[in-house]
Amino acid sequence: MVPDPTFEMKVSGDQRPGSSLVVGLSHFGMAGLSAVDYLVRHTDAEQIGHISPDEFPAIAPFQNGEPRHHTRLYHLSDVNISVLVGELFVPVWAAHSFADAIVDWVDSVPIEEIAILHGVPYPHGPDEHGVFHVSTPTYHTRRIAETDIQPLGGGLFDGVVGEIVTRSLDDRAPPTGVYVTPAHPPGPDLDAALVLLDAIQDIYDISVDAEELKQRSEELKQYYTELSERMQSISDGEQPLGSRDYPDDRMYM
Repeated sequence: MVPDPTFEMKVSGDQRPGSSLVVGLSHFGMAGLSAVDYLVRHTDAEQIGHISPDEFPAIAPFQNGEPRHHTRLYHLSDVNISVLVGELFVPVWAAHSFADAIVDWVDSVPIEEIAILHGVPYPHGPDEHGVFHVSTPTYHTRRIAETDIQPLGGGLFDGVVGEIVTRSLDDRAPPTGVYVTPAHPPGPDLDAALVLLDAIQDIYDISVDAEELKQRSEELKQYYTELSERMQSISDGEQPLGSRDYPDDRMYM
């Protein structure tokens, strides 16, 4: 563990950020991250910056052979909002410094509010796959009061989310609302991402075709169903699992 990690928001160009910042970070179930990632890939989004770590073990995501920064800042010009897509998992002990990077940048630009999309693995029934809110008073009045989104009953936020919400309560960060839905780890829980995406579209009047995400969700559920059936078949068979031959490295299977 690095005792004093630091993070810096690096913004390039002269693009003016939107008045609202929507945040989705790597967390159990990946619901918020999946929702914002889909949002920026299916709108007219321009990457304007990224968060860079110092003295902290970073990751380098890639797709189709092309690497990218793990925590990227986008501007959606059509709806005047900025979106932070965070693929780096930030542990609790590094959350304070990571939140510093976000809030320090927010203080330097005309960001008026922060919305966080957050999936949480808490016990829930089949009728509770909806979106709930935890919001500071000003954000609630501005965005939540006229909606049907219900408050989350009780609990706590730790990590980066807890840091940002606490600073908002102390007027050290803009009014903040957290949109919460139950998510199933390890993820990605694309059903949870869908309900978060629907909520943020309604709140910020964004229009996104979610058909691709729905299709991926169905494919993922089918994959895990078939995987479960195969594992059950192996378990029920005569040959023990340990005696079968498997590839040495199954990381990307």
